[in-house]
Amino acid sequence: MKTILYLSLFTLTVSAQTDPYKKTNPIPEKLEILPLNAVKPHGWIKEQIIHNLDGFTGHLDQLAPDLIVSDDIYDKNRLSKKVKSKDVGAIGGEGDWQVQFLWWNSETQSNWRDGYIRSAILANDEAHLSKIKTYVDKILASQDKDGYLGIYDEELRYTFDNENGELWAKASLLRGLLAWYDYSKDEKVLHSVKRAVDNTMNGFPINASHPFYSKNANVGGLSHGLTFTDVLEDLYRLTKNQKYLDYALFLYKDFSENKLNEDAQYAKLMDENLMLNGHGVHTYEHLRSLAVAYNASGNPELLKARERFENKIKLETTASGGPVGDEWIGSRKADATNRGYEYCSLQELMHSYESLLAKTGKSGYADKVEKLFFNAAQGARHPEQSCIAYLKSDNSYEMTGGLNGDKSDAKQTRYRYSPVHKEAAVCCVPNAGRIAPYFVQHMWLKDKNSLVAALLGPSEVTTKIGNIEVSVVEKTAYPFEDRIEFQVTANGKFDLKIRKPEWLKRFDCNLSYKEENGYLIFSRKWSGTESVILTLHPTVETRQDLNDEFYFSYGALVLAHPIKGIPQVTKTYALREFSDVNYTAENPVVYQFGKPSKPVALGDSKFATSLVDPQTGNEEKVVLQPMARTILRQVTFKR
Repeated sequence: MKTILYLSLFTLTVSAQTDPYKKTNPIPEKLEILPLNAVKPHGWIKEQIIHNLDGFTGHLDQLAPDLIVSDDIYDKNRLSKKVKSKDVGAIGGEGDWQVQFLWWNSETQSNWRDGYIRSAILANDEAHLSKIKTYVDKILASQDKDGYLGIYDEELRYTFDNENGELWAKASLLRGLLAWYDYSKDEKVLHSVKRAVDNTMNGFPINASHPFYSKNANVGGLSHGLTFTDVLEDLYRLTKNQKYLDYALFLYKDFSENKLNEDAQYAKLMDENLMLNGHGVHTYEHLRSLAVAYNASGNPELLKARERFENKIKLETTASGGPVGDEWIGSRKADATNRGYEYCSLQELMHSYESLLAKTGKSGYADKVEKLFFNAAQGARHPEQSCIAYLKSDNSYEMTGGLNGDKSDAKQTRYRYSPVHKEAAVCCVPNAGRIAPYFVQHMWLKDKNSLVAALLGPSEVTTKIGNIEVSVVEKTAYPFEDRIEFQVTANGKFDLKIRKPEWLKRFDCNLSYKEENGYLIFSRKWSGTESVILTLHPTVETRQDLNDEFYFSYGALVLAHPIKGIPQVTKTYALREFSDVNYTAENPVVYQFGKPSKPVALGDSKFATSLVDPQTGNEEKVVLQPMARTILRQVTFKR
């Protein structure tokens, strides 16, 4: 008994002495993220970005002008104590609850502009770039003499004891401004961002304030504000000033030590039996805030927390890479039929994995990014029209508002296609405009003497490795094509590292290489223009998800049985051909997995296989195709 008591006291003493936020040995990022526009999209990715510019990304201000244009929330319509309500687009009852969401339009505006700015740059669209320049000049002109850029009058800023959007409005705004600086190299923009961040650090002094204190544990904009770490990381990369990483560590500490109903707090992550429960997009974006806190400190306790966080996210990830949360995770694991994922969560988890890829150099994070982007993200876009699903499930049998036809909540409209989704919240459409540009920027990274093809797909990169000017054009339609040609133009010696996807078992290459840590390394003295040609040999593989349901993959693609849908336009817009549309299934059959059979290739990434019709008990030939090209579909099959 004395021994047990002694051990208990010893454990408590050690625990009390352990400070997870203490800086021990800060860790630099393993891979360098290149400036926006150093990597350019080609092929189908560029076509998608242009399609977005021609569609909802390029016209959201016209589709929802009341939220984006009329409400000058960063300047003339800043929030004050007098403001008690605001049109934020969502349907809801009257009352005090509305006040806590008054920051919403800052998210709508700034996340939209972030994606819009990046898309216009990558598409090199002069008309859109001119429009963005006018916007940037206006925002810079709104900055106060003390450096403040934000949505609050002087009487409110930095004095909160409840829900607020102070850091969140800044994070979403400044990410877009830094993207514009990456492209324009306009020093006025960088100077303005640095002044705004310094003002924030003065308003919430490091280790002497509590920016995440709230008397109400249920918050939205307040906890979104932890993504201010994105801005701090970008400024550190640009300036190498350690104060930005120190402040990021402080923000994660204060976030963890306040009473909030959020999953990413240190103590909750360390409890391995505690499943993720909160609002999905908060949870998945906070992964990278914890990641920067760990790298800023080097503290092994935060590494443990990050690893446990990643393990918990695995339990919430579907076959397509989609992280569930419709819109709450709710301590229930992923399910292909009964759980949906929000488009916002797709962007935020993908960005978090991109951050971890840069920090660790581990190729497995790139596999996670590709799976999510090529499958869940593409499969939640309408394959032809300019609209997205706010919420989508892997097995999608009906898109009429509720999950797979659920009508228990008459106000649920998220499971359908829209270019706005105004009645829910105009958050997912802006993020649908961000996701491809963020993917593009992380396709190519740099190591010490290496150029790294981290995310595969049609693209072009121009940079320097040491003093060597390098240009590489990646010619492919990957993942919808099995041949990739890297046309390297350079004169000098450096390593070209090409990530080997985790699914790749057999391939041919025209040049010699060595394989190391998930990368193919071509170490040579390059002269003029040379080509590295990879011919991949994927096969259809049968896999099982978390619930032991079967699904099929072909290389990086998750396959689905498409279900013919009957469209119903529920709303049209005055602007061009935009519309909201529902889909019901025509003669749906939910197939089961029978005897394993080898799928037969039909071309264009389509295959024929045998599945069981449960109503007849007979095996039937069905077609499988990439879920990226589907609306209604079945991805997983029970035995």
